[in-house]
Amino acid sequence: MAATINLELLKRLCEAHGVAGREDSVRALVHEELEPLVDDISTDALGNLIGVRRGNGGPRVLIAGHLDEIGFLVKHIDADGFLRLQPVGGFDPSRLPAQRVIVHGFAGGRHRGSIGVAGKPIHLQTPGEVKPVTIDDLFVDIGLNGEQAHAQVEVGDMVTFDRTLETSGNYIMTKSLDDRVGVFIMLEALKALAGPVQAEVIAVATTQEEVGTRGAMTVAWSQAPDIAIALDITPAGDFPGAPPEFVAVKLGAGVALKIMDVTAISDYALNQRLRRIADAEGIPYQLEILGRGGTDAGVMQRSRGGVPVTALSVPVRYAHTPNETCSTNDIQAAIDLVARFLERAHLSA
Repeated sequence: MAATINLELLKRLCEAHGVAGREDSVRALVHEELEPLVDDISTDALGNLIGVRRGNGGPRVLIAGHLDEIGFLVKHIDADGFLRLQPVGGFDPSRLPAQRVIVHGFAGGRHRGSIGVAGKPIHLQTPGEVKPVTIDDLFVDIGLNGEQAHAQVEVGDMVTFDRTLETSGNYIMTKSLDDRVGVFIMLEALKALAGPVQAEVIAVATTQEEVGTRGAMTVAWSQAPDIAIALDITPAGDFPGAPPEFVAVKLGAGVALKIMDVTAISDYALNQRLRRIADAEGIPYQLEILGRGGTDAGVMQRSRGGVPVTALSVPVRYAHTPNETCSTNDIQAAIDLVARFLERAHLSA
């Protein structure tokens, strides 16, 4: 049975637009949702949105999801009005041709366009001419000639995927689950608290994660948490061709508890506390080791004298594409585990 989550809020978060360094509109939306849930709210120099819910002598627990999504900046406009792209975040170029995008022009307009591949149309190519697509082969057609394009778009303008959130049973498909779902979990976990908690909760919507976890680096230093938990997505391996020995988590089997990735080895004692809570509350979870990639936990762990960290992730199929897919049941499991941990964070391990 599908979990009942606040789909309207998740839809607004995922359909908002903001690549690294351009998170303003997403941050404004999250500010509106976070402000009633905390005692103090502020934005730092890197654009991190920081909400503090005061405790009563418990540890300082930082929970963080990142605002930015993968996308592009315009890096060139040719004489015919076609745009070339600078990636902001990691992509598999083979997934990009024929995708629809929105170009957020400096003049205020939103221009819908499609991603094309420079070269002969496929039906005119000989077998020897077919080759793998690279980012440099791609361009965006927004239906404007050169003069019109230069009047509406300039180098540095943001380009994001043109996708809406859709549901099928208990599955969600949309752009930017990475990591609007982490921000959503943070907000919903605060709402799910049974009452005041002893821990001081620092709820952060971080910036620039997709280009090097830059926001988390500065906020971990400024906030000096005793414990930090990154809330993110992780690649699922339950689809054809994905080797289970490398990507073991799957949709619908619970929140993924990170053992390690390439940026951090999670604190063993912290993970064991989370597992005991999940077992006691009947919250489904999966254990995860990720051989590539990382989360905000990596830089938070190395802040100041060191911070015990872990990551709680929602398994997602087709990560870093316009059609990221997850289960509402896994989202609910993450919300429940974060909330129950915050209520008990002051207790002895």
